[in-house]
Amino acid sequence: MPYRLIFTERYNKRAKLFLKSHPELVGVYTKTLQLLAANPQHPSLRLHALSGRLEGLHSVSINLSYRITLEMLIVDGEIIPINVGSHDAVYR
Repeated sequence: MPYRLIFTERYNKRAKLFLKSHPELVGVYTKTLQLLAANPQHPSLRLHALSGRLEGLHSVSINLSYRITLEMLIVDGEIIPINVGSHDAVYR
């Protein structure tokens, strides 16, 4: 079952800044989003639930250094990206 990615204006601004700072990651970032929409449980995404102040959100890996935090509405088949950046930046 494919999922629908819902991009907020706030996320789009963050993603634009992230990709401007890391143009070498455009391809892998795009591939991550495509894989996320097709199969969020794919092992290469390393999907996991977050805890603490980010409880209720999930995280997927772009690569070993960069993450995307997500709100996953499994019932409605929607995934809403919240933040993108380095491990420390998105978990701040």
